[in-house]
Amino acid sequence: MISVIILTKNEELHIAGCIESVCWADEVVVLDSESTDYTVKIAQKMGAKVFSRPFFNFAEQRNAAIDMVKSDWIFFVDADERVSAQLAAEITAAINEQKYTGFWIPRHNYQMGKLILHCGLYPDHQLRLFRKGKGHYDPSQKVHEKVILDGASCYLKHPLIHISCETWQDFIDHQKRYAHLKSEMQFERGVKPTYHFVAGPVLEFLRRYIVLQGYRDGLHGLYLSCVFAYYYFIMFVNLRQLWKTRSRQTAA
Repeated sequence: MISVIILTKNEELHIAGCIESVCWADEVVVLDSESTDYTVKIAQKMGAKVFSRPFFNFAEQRNAAIDMVKSDWIFFVDADERVSAQLAAEITAAINEQKYTGFWIPRHNYQMGKLILHCGLYPDHQLRLFRKGKGHYDPSQKVHEKVILDGASCYLKHPLIHISCETWQDFIDHQKRYAHLKSEMQFERGVKPTYHFVAGPVLEFLRRYIVLQGYRDGLHGLYLSCVFAYYYFIMFVNLRQLWKTRSRQTAA
């Protein structure tokens, strides 16, 4: 058996399409973070099992969701992602392979309606499918969370369809939220911002736009590289503020 888990927070525009694309699974579980829109009602109407839990960070939320299902296999899908018939068939066949406990799945990322094939956004493999009891999320990784897998893994061929931000402002706001969580992680690890304010954003832009060939995605690649660089800058601004707060508290 396989359970699909979807984490939500005000996803009324995406949740129906997501659940419809995973209706082949034995169980669909939605773990909602206290949505204030119609996300929960839509998910319940479509037959998903819905649970509610306050959101603290992504790793903690995903680990909590794992304990809510009983299937042998767990497949995490985000509300703005879709599973094609080809990927569904590949997954069904893959979980019968006894030698693997996890599978990496590539993603097709659509930003502002355009499929991005460079800039580090493809193949963008995600370890989303694993046997229950053999995988959990690293609790120290609050954002861009990572699975700690007990056993061997392999790569699937067909991609998840990721319908990401539809406007540039949405994408910028999205990156700001990630930057906040990332700065908390760096603070907890004792990282202090120094030259990072300048070097970090510049190097990130060059990595995305030149090394990862973001220029091949046209203006989208240029804008994405700039926003990713801005993400690094905001992350270190937040990190500096955290250290300032710590210093004031220590002095008091």
